[in-house]
Amino acid sequence: MKLLAGNTALVTGATGGLGVYIANSLADAGINLALTAYPGLRLEALKEAIQKKGVRAIAFPADLRSSEQSARLVEKVMEELGRIDLLVNNAAVETTAAYHEVSEQRIEEILAVNLEGPMRLARLVLPHMLARKQGHIVNISSLAGKAGPAFQECYAATKAGLIAFTTSLRATYRGSGVGASVICPGFVEAGIYARLKTRTGVSAPALLGTSRPEAVAEAVVRAVRRDLPEVIINPIPVRPLFALTALCPSLGQWIITKIGTHDFFRRVRDAEAQVQTQNQEAKLVSAA
Repeated sequence: MKLLAGNTALVTGATGGLGVYIANSLADAGINLALTAYPGLRLEALKEAIQKKGVRAIAFPADLRSSEQSARLVEKVMEELGRIDLLVNNAAVETTAAYHEVSEQRIEEILAVNLEGPMRLARLVLPHMLARKQGHIVNISSLAGKAGPAFQECYAATKAGLIAFTTSLRATYRGSGVGASVICPGFVEAGIYARLKTRTGVSAPALLGTSRPEAVAEAVVRAVRRDLPEVIINPIPVRPLFALTALCPSLGQWIITKIGTHDFFRRVRDAEAQVQTQNQEAKLVSAA
């Protein structure tokens, strides 16, 4: 899609880590923005900062687990801005734990926010895009959707789902003027990784490194302009590793293990468990 000044983008998870950078990158390109997040903290501040760039910006808190709120969100954006040229599905949540320890409620929440929400919003905006024969959907996935790291079953499954969802969208709407792209970042110094590092003090594997959030935001703009199917963001090339994993799964998994991906999330799980134990002990002491 030709990303032109005056186009309108709907960005989910706008105040969470990567969302801020994506919103600012689009605003720098002259794109009007509809910003949403849940529960909506800092949305107004972000809206005001975006407006100072000379574009229109509106903000609506929305719980994307709700089909009613998702539908209302799209309705409000259409009422206020008249169109949605670009949808950026960025909102996501995660839990680092052994799968059998994850509650059913948490599993449902991760599926709802990370996968069902993006699919629902795409379905809502597609008729408007198809009517104008112009539009683009960007899904923010993760290398977790390709590597399947330990202690990340729910998150990895939803991110893998976004990759397949994007591929099918491109095939279905080829030639319609509506495109789709998936962005697959590794460890980024913002968003989920940054929060994990702050909470636990555990750093990303040295052999994988970390990426700047600006690189992810730039990739969103580039993917739309060039109608790219997939963009991987990581300091070192990892696409050959995933190709090797497809050809020889056992060898690929051995390499991923040696790189330290699984150990990183194991250390995060252990650190968070220790923090929870310390908090519980502190509560018992204060109650005594």
